[in-house]
Amino acid sequence: MRRTSFNDAICPIARTSDLIGDGWSPLIMREACSGTRRFEDFQSNLSIPRATLTTRLDGLVEAGLLRRERYQDQSSREHYRLTQQGREFYSVLAAMWRFGSDWLFDGDLQVELTDRETGEPVQPVVVDAHTGRPIDVRKIAVAVVPGRR
Repeated sequence: MRRTSFNDAICPIARTSDLIGDGWSPLIMREACSGTRRFEDFQSNLSIPRATLTTRLDGLVEAGLLRRERYQDQSSREHYRLTQQGREFYSVLAAMWRFGSDWLFDGDLQVELTDRETGEPVQPVVVDAHTGRPIDVRKIAVAVVPGRR
């Protein structure tokens, strides 16, 4: 069955959904953001079928979130690195992390994000870049505006 594409939608949520479109892609990006580079390590960490991983990695490279690089030993083997776009995708994962932590666990064992320097827990929150205030759905309206690029 073919998926509906939202690549031309004027909604950023629709386009982002089109980009990550399945359960594996955010998990692959989570692994990449955690430092995973090699195909075998993605496969082992996620217990994902090889064919599925190949397809998802190809899609993430095509979308510009990851790039392939040859190993330094000049072999034909490649590993995967985050692009700038991929690094910026981490804020999406952090928002998903926060929602999941707040709403989808009921006393279960879970993991937390911590600051690498201080070891303190990190509580991601989405804020307005102009004001620094947390986004509140009750105070947000959607407007269609001309493109800025």
